[in-house]
Amino acid sequence: MPSGQHCSKFGGHGATPGLTVGGIPGGTTEIQVEFNDASYAPLSSNGGHGKVAFTVSGSTATLPSVPGETATMPSGVRLVSKNRAQGDFAVPGYLPPCSGGAGNTYFAVLKALDSQGKVLGSGRITLGTY
Repeated sequence: MPSGQHCSKFGGHGATPGLTVGGIPGGTTEIQVEFNDASYAPLSSNGGHGKVAFTVSGSTATLPSVPGETATMPSGVRLVSKNRAQGDFAVPGYLPPCSGGAGNTYFAVLKALDSQGKVLGSGRITLGTY
C-alpha cells in the first residue's frame, strides 16, 4: 500500500485507490467496488471493508479516490454499505487497510451494474499488502 493509505487507528489517512476501469459492458450505469482483506476472514468477502458505487458511462471510466472512514461521499459516488469491522476498528464508510502492518493482502471486486442493479460483468484486483 502507498504510504499513509491505511486507517487512522495506525496513523494513516487512507482513501480508496483511484482506478481506471476498461471493458465496461454496455448498459452499465454504476461500478460497485467491494473492498476486502484476504488475510482476515471476517472482512474477506462481500465488501468487508465497505462497498462504494461510482456513476459511470461509456466503456472506460476513471473512479476517483474517495476518503475513508466517513459516510460522506462526493457527487457521483455513493456508499453502498459501510465496512463490517467491530470494536476499535469500527468506523463509518470505507475502512482503509487496518492490519497494523501485519502484511495482510487487500483486494477489490468490481461489478458493472445496470440501472436496475443487475450485474453485467465483474472482475477482481489485488490492491496490495499492509
